[in-house]
Amino acid sequence: MVERAAAQGSLSVEDYLEMEKTATVRHEYVAGEVYAMTGATRRHNRIAGNVYRRLADAAAGSPCRVYMETVKLRIDDVFYYPDVMVACGPEPDDPYYEADPCLVVEVVSPSTETTDRREKLAAYKRIPGLKAYLIVDQERMRVERHFRDEEGAWRRGDLVDEGRFSVPRPETSIPLAEIYEGL
Repeated sequence: MVERAAAQGSLSVEDYLEMEKTATVRHEYVAGEVYAMTGATRRHNRIAGNVYRRLADAAAGSPCRVYMETVKLRIDDVFYYPDVMVACGPEPDDPYYEADPCLVVEVVSPSTETTDRREKLAAYKRIPGLKAYLIVDQERMRVERHFRDEEGAWRRGDLVDEGRFSVPRPETSIPLAEIYEGL
């Protein structure tokens, strides 16, 4: 969940990055506006952890790096904290964010669903190297998969209740049952 931080005027990217280094609460940044990240439910954390574990296992021994919730994603003058992110290209100079992931995963709740499906989807599609964006439902077994096809066009495919879906990097497929394991 995200809520607007106390009004303090528009913040520069540099000031935001400095603020985040010592902040006790994470903040997302959208073109000068700062939004505090609130806590997640145990269910949300469990789902994100299951996805992270599956992707980290698949990435072992590859050049891919898998992150969960605390590494920022930079898209121009926007910074988000994806629930899970995979990057396989060169590492950026800044140790606090990635700028060109190949996979982004957001676990949606009723309070974040609109932002994840509209604002973040539009922003993530602007990332040149992004191959897929997964929107994982927290309340029921459902994954909305947005992916780039071979020609570079964005496509969408949903899985509900059962099945498995593929992710491009690290190349693997994930059964829906594994995402919701233990719930």
